Amino acid sequence: MALNYVWILFFVIGLVIALIKLIVFQDYDIFKKLVEGIFDASKSSVMDIALPLTGVMVFFMGLMNIGEKAGAINFLARILNPFMKRLFPGVPDKHPAMGQMVMNF
Repeated sequence: MALNYVWILFFVIGLVIALIKLIVFQDYDIFKKLVEGIFDASKSSVMDIALPLTGVMVFFMGLMNIGEKAGAINFLARILNPFMKRLFPGVPDKHPAMGQMVMNF
């Protein structure tokens, strides 16, 4: 909930600064620059960040799926069970979530 207020605050501060630049400094191109900046940032966030990370995530999720079907994840979970039981005492023995927690480490 608090993150919503942070984003709203970002937009309000940007609008106030743009209005100050328009009124005080007579910068009539400020809103054009704001809109271009928004579109450039959204383009770079999708093209430069989201798509490459999607490929990496698909690759590692595929490896995890292969490891799960081959039994490697359960094997690692059994080996690391004493360590994981100390970190997560509320998880019962041989719980399927233990393998997922091991892979997250």
